[in-house]
Amino acid sequence: MIVITGGAFQGKLAYAEQHFSVPVTDGTDCTVHEANTAKILTHFERLVQKLIRSGTDPVKWTESFCKTNPDCTVLITEIGCGIIPLDPDDRNWREATGRCGCILASHAKTVIRLICGIPHALKGALL
Repeated sequence: MIVITGGAFQGKLAYAEQHFSVPVTDGTDCTVHEANTAKILTHFERLVQKLIRSGTDPVKWTESFCKTNPDCTVLITEIGCGIIPLDPDDRNWREATGRCGCILASHAKTVIRLICGIPHALKGALL
């Protein structure tokens, strides 16, 4: 597994598309089955939000996902910085996304963080 992270609009998708010529699955509108078979899964944080809304534990699901789809490249936006949301549901989503990101990173052979389109290897080597 490869995890590419960073803030919104930092070039994560462009970086992934530059290095892999495979279809991209969007976590915003994909099914759980599509996520489990994706080659590149973008907007993982939105998938976490959908899982919470459907009553599925995103942390348990992410553990299972890492075993089911270990060759996936996952793009996850960092949403844990800044002001803590007032809405309890948004706080829950933010916390769950952070926990899921930690699980993804622990299973990944490579973790890359993009800042202003510049990749930094946090784990493993740059692509």
